[in-house]
Amino acid sequence: MREFELVGSWNKLREQIARMTRRDDAEDLLHDAWVGLKQREVEARNPTGLLMRAAANFGIDAHRRESRWARMLSPDTELDAMADGMPLQDEVLIARQRLDRLRAGIALLSPRTREIFLKHRLEGLKYREIAQELGISQSAVEKHIARAMTHLIEWMESW
Repeated sequence: MREFELVGSWNKLREQIARMTRRDDAEDLLHDAWVGLKQREVEARNPTGLLMRAAANFGIDAHRRESRWARMLSPDTELDAMADGMPLQDEVLIARQRLDRLRAGIALLSPRTREIFLKHRLEGLKYREIAQELGISQSAVEKHIARAMTHLIEWMESW
């Protein structure tokens, strides 16, 4: 197959392949098809049609190959079952150190602020519920929480 036998421009052929295969690698498909036909020295009555069909076949093959790999690497394969989902040792150590630092920061809060903060963050109580339980205003609860958060943010950032 000789390149001057092709009818139409390379860009036009590439656009047709892109439309036919709906793939982003139409240029590569067309090039691989052209090289393959050139190496085999194929003679054809319609070289452009042959090139188009060969490029489209390359696209189909690529799609099948990608689908096969996607199935092999899907989340429900044995590979995921074999993978260790546990964090690395250094990640565990860093998390423990951060938690210890946070505990120390919470210990520095005033008893009332610490109590309100822990009721909100650990027990999941709403400001209104804490206010009712402790007999204070909701605004006071908000101020205690804000004070605790500001202190803990500064405490953790200064680490």
